[in-house]
Amino acid sequence: MARGDTEFVEFARAASGRLVHAAFLMTGDHHRAEDAAQTALVRTYAAWSRIRGADAYGYARTVLVNHLVDGWRRPIREYPSEDLPEQRSGDVADVVATRRWLLAILGTLSPRERAIVVLRYYFDLSEAQVARELDVSVGTVKSTSSRALEKLRTADADALETNGTRR
Repeated sequence: MARGDTEFVEFARAASGRLVHAAFLMTGDHHRAEDAAQTALVRTYAAWSRIRGADAYGYARTVLVNHLVDGWRRPIREYPSEDLPEQRSGDVADVVATRRWLLAILGTLSPRERAIVVLRYYFDLSEAQVARELDVSVGTVKSTSSRALEKLRTADADALETNGTRR
C-alpha cells in the first residue's frame, strides 16, 4: 500500500458509519446515503496526501455536504430496475417507529433547513462552522435554524395529537 493507504483504511472504517448516518438524516434514503458517503470517502482518498495530517473527518464531512447539495441543485435521474435491493433484517419495532417518526418530521424541512439542522445539531457544529460549510452567512444559519426548529416543533405537536404518544 502506498500514499498512507493504511491510515486511510483506518480512517474510512472509523468515519464511514457516521458519514452514512449523517447522509441518511439529510436525504431520508438509505441507498442515497450510502452512495453519498462512498463518494465522500473516494474524494477524501484522492486528497489524502494533503489532508491526512489535518482534520480528515471535517474534510470528508464537507465533501459529503457539498455532494448532497449539488444533488439537490442538479438532481440525477434514476430509472427503476427489476432487481430488488437486499432487505435489512433484525430491526426492532421501536427503532423502526422512531426512525420513521424522525424521517417524517425531517421531511417537513427544505433541503437547506435539513442540512443546517443536521450539521448544527447532529454534528454539533457552531453556527460559524455551518455557515462556512454551506457558504452562507451566520445570520442565514441562525434564521434558517430557527424556522426549521419551529417546523420540527409543530410537526412533533401534530404527531402527538394524531398518535397520542411521544417518542
